[in-house]
Amino acid sequence: QGRILEKTGLCSQITFGRYVRQGRKLGLDPKLFIQDLQFNQVPVRVYQPKATSDGPRKGILFFHGGGWVFGSLDTYEKVCRYLSRESDSVVVSVQYRLAPEHKYPAAYEDCLSATLHFLQHLQHYAVDPARVTVCGDSAGGNLAAAVSQSLAGRADLPRLRAQILLYPGLQALDFNLPSYQQNRGVPLLFRERAAFFALLYLKGDALHMQEVLEGSHIPPDMRLKYRKWVSPDNIPEEFKVRGVKPLRPTDFIAEVYETVKRFCEPNLCPLLAEDSVVHQLPESFILTCEYDVLRDDGLLYKKRLEDNGVPVTWYHLEDGFHGIISLFDYCGVSFPSGKKGLDSVVNFLKSL
Repeated sequence: QGRILEKTGLCSQITFGRYVRQGRKLGLDPKLFIQDLQFNQVPVRVYQPKATSDGPRKGILFFHGGGWVFGSLDTYEKVCRYLSRESDSVVVSVQYRLAPEHKYPAAYEDCLSATLHFLQHLQHYAVDPARVTVCGDSAGGNLAAAVSQSLAGRADLPRLRAQILLYPGLQALDFNLPSYQQNRGVPLLFRERAAFFALLYLKGDALHMQEVLEGSHIPPDMRLKYRKWVSPDNIPEEFKVRGVKPLRPTDFIAEVYETVKRFCEPNLCPLLAEDSVVHQLPESFILTCEYDVLRDDGLLYKKRLEDNGVPVTWYHLEDGFHGIISLFDYCGVSFPSGKKGLDSVVNFLKSL
């Protein structure tokens, strides 16, 4: 339908997609105090449990998914309420600017800016400075990983207690990893859409999508440099049983690289951060889904964190697909697997 509307010129595919995903306004929550505020000019929604607490609570910064293009505070209202109630935490949901109107690094800068504000005003929300976590799903997982890296080693701020990355997208070098091959046509995220969203976020258009999918956008020497981190060789064998084709390398196209070279920046592709940054990262929780093109991004980052001595709790949904957490109790639909995933996050938070 979005395509039809775009062809008839009524509205763009993106506007239509945002409309469909906007989520419903919910009524008051008997257990939570909810308010819309601005942190450093970034709109946020703060969820605070009403019950009295023995001491300061945990704090969670939540960055929503949606390919950096879709998603809003309302879309993730049920997820954030659930996290706040079930883990007895103060949750700050961040409404970062969306692409293609606002290109990279706008979303990242908004998430970092809101996080800095929160870390500087924790006492106002009765939050324990030793127990603040960043959390996000999909594109939000990308933003959480980038913010976490940016704060690693900052001595002037409370150190993050943990990062929670739910099927994050962490690299745009290789769209032919085993999970991309196996799940290329699995909803909710097709292989083409993953590249499409990454390009919209990076430069506001999806020109050269085909070259990026084929891998012509990265110079051979850089491909070699990053091979130690982004390679099917680092994916455990059990994830290759559904089939993997070795691909012949494509020819490098310099002018495509010129337009997308920022894909090599860790703030955009956190999997490419240096070890000196990765080993300073906080305890991590990574959720992956079997039927998800981004599965291997999560597996590769898990390996990088573990190789650098960072404790990782990994939760794999065998029957999960991309976006399953955002469908938690969505318009009356819920997937048992999505609830299991969300509860695994709650259990991790309770352990901190």
